[in-house]
Amino acid sequence: MFVDTAKVLIAAGKGGDGFVSFRHEIYVDKGGPDGGDGGKGGDVIFVASENVNTLLDFRYKPELKAVSGQNGSKRDRHGRSGDNLYVKVPMGTIVRRNGAIIADLTDNDQEVIIANGGDGGFGNAHFKSSVRQTPRISEKGEFGDSFEAELELKLLADVGLIGFPNAGKSTFLSVVSNARPEIADYAFTTLTPNLGVADIDDGSILIADIPGLIEGASEGKGLGDDFLRHVERTAVLLHLIDVYTDDVAQAYKTIRLELEKYGHDLVKLPEIIALTKIDGLDEDIVKMQIDTLKAVSGTTQVFTVSSSAHKGLKEVLRALRAMVVQSRKNAVEDDIDAEDTDIETISLGQNQISEGWVVQKVEEEDEVYYLVTGDKIEKFARRTDFDNWEGINRLRDIMKKLGVSHELRRQGAQADSIIRIGDSDFTLLEQ
Repeated sequence: MFVDTAKVLIAAGKGGDGFVSFRHEIYVDKGGPDGGDGGKGGDVIFVASENVNTLLDFRYKPELKAVSGQNGSKRDRHGRSGDNLYVKVPMGTIVRRNGAIIADLTDNDQEVIIANGGDGGFGNAHFKSSVRQTPRISEKGEFGDSFEAELELKLLADVGLIGFPNAGKSTFLSVVSNARPEIADYAFTTLTPNLGVADIDDGSILIADIPGLIEGASEGKGLGDDFLRHVERTAVLLHLIDVYTDDVAQAYKTIRLELEKYGHDLVKLPEIIALTKIDGLDEDIVKMQIDTLKAVSGTTQVFTVSSSAHKGLKEVLRALRAMVVQSRKNAVEDDIDAEDTDIETISLGQNQISEGWVVQKVEEEDEVYYLVTGDKIEKFARRTDFDNWEGINRLRDIMKKLGVSHELRRQGAQADSIIRIGDSDFTLLEQ
């Protein structure tokens, strides 16, 4: 079963908690801290595979969860990091988070970290210093990224077949390639896209047969435009038109209009036009149809084919391959030109934590508190064990060093004022 969209809950592993421990050995008086750090949580990693061609598995397994890191323990033993979860997806898979694209897997064996595992917390051995020789502080491990991802598959093909239902697309694909789509003498025989490899001369091209369009497809009529996503990445469009169509000019313009309405620059893709089912038809009628298409499309060449009689197929395939090669070459040149521009892009990765913070006084009906937000300070708060007063005091020290405490006092915070960072509440000073 072909499935090209899916939603899945992704959860990277939680980091392990740090440990509080002190050495207890015979003849060793007042052994120092030896609590180990927690292990890092596992990442969720998507791997593009040419051997996978559908998102069906995600319909039956809507949750992907990596292993959490283990907690630290005594004698400076660090917790084991959680194993990464590797998930195979089809080439051409796009991953979105809240509508924004976070990954686009187009190459075989390409790996992308979709969700980062949480960092492990430090054990008390990490906090030993000349002035703090018996620290009873440890950190909690951070939670890994967790969100609902929207997956969308856009087939990667050289050529996309477009045209009205029953225009002969599936028959053409079955004859020129190894694909075996369903073929019948009625509209909408093809309900899902099909891929096939067509060999021509010393090369080959990958062809995608897209379910037929009708007028109003962009508005949801017929099968709608759900499958047009699969021609977005093709290099060339092969527009097939049944030679027996009463008005081939109107048929051509209708499909072109639907491409334009769909957007994504589909209407700008290079196109080859071919009349199908020409066997047994008078040559004068075929020539009339050709001249009509040339006039409406502005092209100088319209191919004619008969898939069942194997007529005109090599000529079309040669033209397609030449156009695919040229289109791919132009795309590479465009990429090189884009790289030469002076546009600077900045990526905020897991290890690039913003130093900025904001303090805001919040007055609600039943409570007043001061909300502190900012990447760095929120990270420290997530790792703080709020059941440990030494841990809370460490967070207060960090706030003081960052200047947060000064800003809180400037906005009127008192010793017993409630401070909220993330999901945690505490007072400005120890009570």
